[in-house]
Amino acid sequence: MKTYSHGKAAAHLACLGAYLIFGFNVIVCKGLANSGIMSAQLLFCFRAIGASVLFWVISLFMPRERVSKRDLFKIFLASMIGLYVTQMFFLEGIRHITPVDCTMLSTLSPIFTMFIAAIAIKEPITWKKAGGVAISFAGVLFLIYNSVQAEGAVNQTEPIGIILILLNCLFWASYLGIFKNLISKYSVVTFMKWMFLFSTLASVPYGFSEMISVDYASIPGTYLWQLLFLIVMSTCVAYFLIPIGQKHLRPTVVSLYGYVQPLLASVISVCNGMDTITWQKLLAAVTIIGGAVLVNLSRAASSPR
Repeated sequence: MKTYSHGKAAAHLACLGAYLIFGFNVIVCKGLANSGIMSAQLLFCFRAIGASVLFWVISLFMPRERVSKRDLFKIFLASMIGLYVTQMFFLEGIRHITPVDCTMLSTLSPIFTMFIAAIAIKEPITWKKAGGVAISFAGVLFLIYNSVQAEGAVNQTEPIGIILILLNCLFWASYLGIFKNLISKYSVVTFMKWMFLFSTLASVPYGFSEMISVDYASIPGTYLWQLLFLIVMSTCVAYFLIPIGQKHLRPTVVSLYGYVQPLLASVISVCNGMDTITWQKLLAAVTIIGGAVLVNLSRAASSPR
């Protein structure tokens, strides 16, 4: 019982650390994406290659763990859903949305997880859950409505950005819900080294030509440091911490730590002049996050732990 408690405490700390990094990541990715220096495809290539190299090097100093061919195919699917597709939606979407709006929408991940659980494990959807979803959906519609006039502005939110970030949340929730048992089966390093290897193999063919044509000498040092943070912290460290949480916590509990992102990203982006707080944003935030909280209160009441 003692070991189990320590394991859960470490899992909560791991999730908190990962989502704090994700909060900074929104600001970093926004800066890199709007710089026009490299495409979303190339940004993901660097993330995948850097993380793949680091995890495979780390694995050399750890006990060897054999992965079955059947599980390798499952890890490939997990890599496409949880890394490649998810991050491509995010890196494309962040160009068309402000950091505050982006992280506000990320709080919908627990709701998406609820629907996935309803399909995968037949978890019932109560009236309270349905009401929470309706409230959050109303907040999203309100945010979209108040973003239409801002279309085309770099520091404003466009509807296409909202759609892409919503797809990012949906695929991330799918990854958390579908592959929990697979993630628990292997060590974090073993699982992530294969995840990022598959993502590298999938992304490099599309980003190679740009990778060799970029004038790296002309890239400002600030952006190089941001790229380093993206590869090491946002990719390697954060994706190392998430599976630790997944081993001991339910998928929805893991996704609940996403509420850390809006707070951190909002403070940083407003202080840096990358975003502003308006009454429309506040009203949208209250409805979106309030609906998500209502859904998870319903889940907590029906859960034995």
